[in-house]
Amino acid sequence: MQRSAEKIVIRPIITEKSTRLQFDENRYAFEVAADATKPEIRRAVEELFEVKVVDVRTMNMAGKKRRVRYALGRRANWKKALVTLADGDSIDVYEGV
Repeated sequence: MQRSAEKIVIRPIITEKSTRLQFDENRYAFEVAADATKPEIRRAVEELFEVKVVDVRTMNMAGKKRRVRYALGRRANWKKALVTLADGDSIDVYEGV
C-alpha cells in the first residue's frame, strides 16, 4: 500500500542557497519523511506539483545540539531531498507565504 504524497513531502526548504538552486539549476529542496525512498519522493513531487522529475538526491541531516537552560537537548534528525525538474517545469514554493 502506497503512502499519500502529503505524508512523503513534508515541506519545501526555503533558504538563500535553495533559492539560488531554483533559479540556476531548476533544483528544489524538500524536507521528506525519514523512511522515504527516491522513487517514492519522485512520485510524490510529480503528483503534488504536476511536474516531470529528472533526478532525486537525498541526504540524512543530523539534528543539532541545543541547550535549554541548564540541560543539553537535541533536535530531531531529518531527511532532505534535492529534486531536479525537467526544463520548462517549475514549482511556486512561495505560494501561500
